[in-house]
Amino acid sequence: MQEVGGNGTVSWIGEGSLVAVADQHPEQGSKTAHGLDGPIIFAAPQPKSGKYADDFQPMKPIQMVDLLGQYEKIKPEVDAAIAEVVRSTAFINGPEVKAFEKELAEFLGVKHVVACANGTDALQIAMMALGLKPGDEVITASFTFVATVEVLALLGLVPVFADVLPGTFNLDPADVARKVTPRTKAIVPVHLFGQPADMDAITAVAREYNLFVVEDNAQAIGANHSGANGTRKAGAIGDIGTTSFFPSKNLGCFGDGGALFTNDDELAKKVRMVCNHGSDVRYYHETVGVNSRLDSMQAAILRIKLRHLNAYAKARNAAAAVYDNAFADIAELSTPARSSFANHVFHQYTLKVAGGSEKRDALKKHLEANGVPAMVYYPVPCHLQNAYKSARFAAGSLPVTEQLTHEVLSLPMSTELDEQQLNHITATVKNYFK
Repeated sequence: MQEVGGNGTVSWIGEGSLVAVADQHPEQGSKTAHGLDGPIIFAAPQPKSGKYADDFQPMKPIQMVDLLGQYEKIKPEVDAAIAEVVRSTAFINGPEVKAFEKELAEFLGVKHVVACANGTDALQIAMMALGLKPGDEVITASFTFVATVEVLALLGLVPVFADVLPGTFNLDPADVARKVTPRTKAIVPVHLFGQPADMDAITAVAREYNLFVVEDNAQAIGANHSGANGTRKAGAIGDIGTTSFFPSKNLGCFGDGGALFTNDDELAKKVRMVCNHGSDVRYYHETVGVNSRLDSMQAAILRIKLRHLNAYAKARNAAAAVYDNAFADIAELSTPARSSFANHVFHQYTLKVAGGSEKRDALKKHLEANGVPAMVYYPVPCHLQNAYKSARFAAGSLPVTEQLTHEVLSLPMSTELDEQQLNHITATVKNYFK
């Protein structure tokens, strides 16, 4: 925000539209600012001349994720790559896909990456490649996007929900161990919001009970996990890792996309066959498969974005640090906890708001009224969704998960957040708690 003289601060959004001010400036034509504390928003034209004209600086509209701003910085590379795919006409399984798989494998430190159509497919293909059968139990989180659980139901597998830790929102390894039964075949830890789960503890449970581990890494690609076997990338620790390249992800394409990662040669072969109609040799089908492919145009875009992924994570962490500092003294807010064994890449910056959903929702409404979007990830946990309700996991069975759904609120998190936007977001939050 910009200082504009004796008694206030002001920024404006767009071409002569929304202006947020801390105090009244009569020159801007406010009719209602007298006696109000903190920022207000009202319609006013950007001044073209006069005392405050030079102090008004346009503030870009704030979005949860600024995909256009990100694209504009790499536009020449992206446009050239797309044009080259069109010229080549190698739209499916072309050289761009193979190059992207190789480069992502090198980035993650794994032997094999197999690209597919989306992150949901990646999870389903992982279960199919592992040979899981209807009735097998898979332990995972209820505090996650529904795709994690959806694929289990589609395959006739039984989702078994473990609670999460209140600080990191990731699976509680102790509760995972409590949920193991003779029918359990796999664990699916979700690296939620950009921070890896405790993979040492989870893989220890898996070893004890001879279980597969499938990492849902849709939100934490590029994050590091430091454990008993050194520092490795999230998604590269279990039997199979999966990810999504949905546009808003930290590594996102311009449509849908996904991938699976593994260090197991035989498993990689099975994954690739399942992706391709169960076929290794054209027109010969060894197993039941699906049709799930990443197209060459998306692969070309992802190759470019992969080169910037570490810089994107650095920008997200810089924005998170601004939020942390701004909210440190607000007793009603808990900023994201950081694990000692992992770094955070902030797919989301998620606060916990004390006072339950009424207080959280009121803050959300206040933010939106002041030009700041905010989201609740997730308002209803999977075990209480109509599609997945069961007597085994009734209301109250996952107390931490259920409490979080009444507390969490995610603020804008993007590689393109600038100082002016961050100042406006943090000031708007702080004003609510004055």
